[in-house]
Amino acid sequence: MTTAFLIVAAYVLDRLVGDPRSLPHPVVIMGWCIARLERVIRLSVKQEKGLRAAGLLFPLLIVGGSYAVVAGLVYGAGLIHPWLAIALEIWLISTTIATKGLADAGLEIGRYLLAGDLAMARRSLSMVVGRDTGHLDEAEISRGAVETVAENIVDAIVSPLFYAAIGGAPLAMAYRAANTLDSMVGYKNEKYVNLGWASARFDDVLNYIPARLTALLLVGASWLQRLDWRRCYRIMRRDAGLHPSPNSGLPEAAVAGALGVQLGGLNYYQGVASHRAKLGDPLRPLCADDIAATVRLMTVTSIMCTVGLAAFAYVLHG
Repeated sequence: MTTAFLIVAAYVLDRLVGDPRSLPHPVVIMGWCIARLERVIRLSVKQEKGLRAAGLLFPLLIVGGSYAVVAGLVYGAGLIHPWLAIALEIWLISTTIATKGLADAGLEIGRYLLAGDLAMARRSLSMVVGRDTGHLDEAEISRGAVETVAENIVDAIVSPLFYAAIGGAPLAMAYRAANTLDSMVGYKNEKYVNLGWASARFDDVLNYIPARLTALLLVGASWLQRLDWRRCYRIMRRDAGLHPSPNSGLPEAAVAGALGVQLGGLNYYQGVASHRAKLGDPLRPLCADDIAATVRLMTVTSIMCTVGLAAFAYVLHG
């Protein structure tokens, strides 16, 4: 029952306060550790084969270290008082999810678009995506925001709560460490193709089950929102595999089907064109209202996920 309570309380805390800038965030510490470890490895290893082997150090040290540190903190807090340990776990789990931050970021972009301020909409989008945004029109800005919110339903909500249900704050934080590793070194470019391969693969493995759970929850959320849940399921089954990620295509295709829009297409990264497979059918053009609709889908999905995983944790832990 304690783990179930932790999950619900952490979700509510994140929905209410998000990630206040005045409080230290574990991801910042993880990022510092990842950057320092990369520097040490690159100073010590010069051959590409050596870098590939050294890439295993990232999940071993960063993910394993995050789990050990959080488990130690919770244990130490429990020695002082059980409620201190519970409060600490609630806060730590809440830092691994980003329901409020994701919703706020998406809705801000939508507000700028509705006000006709493309410059600020592009700037807001650039804070949450890696693609070039300076040339984008309303439809492309909307696509970027919808894709980001949809993809992060897995990374920023379902996956951390899934691992919290299994192993509390230590396992949720270990997942967040793996996801942070993927975002920092898990690229297939020349710089990280060898050093970051283990981090990228590990993140894919950890997100495999949560991504498929997310897709099913999005079908249910579409039904509750009176969207076309049958098309949501059909497009997800048809198009998810076209995405280069084995996991990200599931929520993106499901959202595209629910809204009756097409995601994917041409993006630019530092001026270099990147073609992404198109997901969904272009039944109508993308617009600012689709961002708010995606946020609503995310909210309903996150509530369903929290309730379901709390029940799972109760059964699992007794």
